[in-house]
Amino acid sequence: MSTFARGGNVSNLPPGANRILFVKNLNYAITGEDLYDLFGRYGSIRQVRLGNETKTKGTAFVVFDDVMDAKSALDHLNGFHLQERYIVVLYHMPARQDAAAQKADIARREEELAALKKKHDIPDE
Repeated sequence: MSTFARGGNVSNLPPGANRILFVKNLNYAITGEDLYDLFGRYGSIRQVRLGNETKTKGTAFVVFDDVMDAKSALDHLNGFHLQERYIVVLYHMPARQDAAAQKADIARREEELAALKKKHDIPDE
């Protein structure tokens, strides 16, 4: 469905809006099919990725074909009661993930530096 036919306008999108939604506070028993059924009401879905690791359980990424469909889903489903939980729907912000990865990398490099200083008897200044 085209943006024009829906009456939407890309200029009405908030900053950071994109086709990828991050969903959290999901019931651990939720399936990809459940999410396709729910989010598919708002437009064509390209992909659903459920978190299956300890840190990512209860989360998912839902990728729409069109940014306006993603906006509509976010507007309607954020705070929606699904399987005994109120889900949180946000736009995916890759820059925030990159920042967290950079922090982890800096911490790892600082640990390596401290180990090398100790190994070579270099005092901290």
